[in-house]
Amino acid sequence: MNEAVSFYIVQLLNGLAYSLLLFLLAAGLSLIFGMLDVVNLAHGSFYMLGAYLGYSILGWTGNFWVALILAPLLVGVLGMLLEGTFLRPLYKRGHLDQVLLTFGLAYIFMDLAKWIWGAEVRSVSPPPSLEGSLEILGSVFPKYRLFIIIFGLLVAFILWLILEKTRLGAIVRAGVSDKEMVSGLGININLVFRLVFASGVALAALSGVVAAPVLSLYPGMDFDTLILTLIIVVVGGLGTLGGSFFGSILIGEADVFGKVLLPDYALFIIFGVMAAVLVFRPSGLFRKGGA
Repeated sequence: MNEAVSFYIVQLLNGLAYSLLLFLLAAGLSLIFGMLDVVNLAHGSFYMLGAYLGYSILGWTGNFWVALILAPLLVGVLGMLLEGTFLRPLYKRGHLDQVLLTFGLAYIFMDLAKWIWGAEVRSVSPPPSLEGSLEILGSVFPKYRLFIIIFGLLVAFILWLILEKTRLGAIVRAGVSDKEMVSGLGININLVFRLVFASGVALAALSGVVAAPVLSLYPGMDFDTLILTLIIVVVGGLGTLGGSFFGSILIGEADVFGKVLLPDYALFIIFGVMAAVLVFRPSGLFRKGGA
């Protein structure tokens, strides 16, 4: 196969793998924004905590798959505690209070990460069964990145089934549209809020564990990822799973190709894509109604 074609195939697959990592983050953040109306600037911190907890659990157990299950569960429980103690009193207050609180939590989590795991860059090895590379259409591609693509698509399909085909999903979708009406039907909206928040931060932690063998672990990785996640949520539209998915694909591919082809303008390309989308769809690609 032509070397140029092979190069673009590899970059396309790299972009898809990165996009699906971002999707795991953006899906949870979008639902939290859309349903709870909470500006959670600590969302990237749960991604960082998931990565570090996965690193520690892997060190204790020697099993990557155990880390993949336990780390998101632990972070999800932490999210439930934070939602009940700190965020719930702010639901009826302005976004500025939420921004100040969650921004402060993000800095606390960053310092905790430095205190517990240190400030040095750490790395995680993929499981032995996913080490090495394989050939795809004449191009060599790492097995673990192919796993990320398959795993991300599987998670996206499961989330779609839950949100579109189950009673819980119907309640969540109704809550995004009109939470007062859902509460008026006798549904415990506070419990739904707590489950949505816990699920959102657990998805962020899951993304952190999956990303650990590909991206380095370091304090501050939360803010680096949060910026892209916020862009995806804006581009895709608040509270929409489809918006998170296709917004992640769009921004992830733009980021990877921008860094490879035009590294000096990579960040400009991402914001340029966001601006172009918002010119024609101010509320995002999949969001109906006002901006």
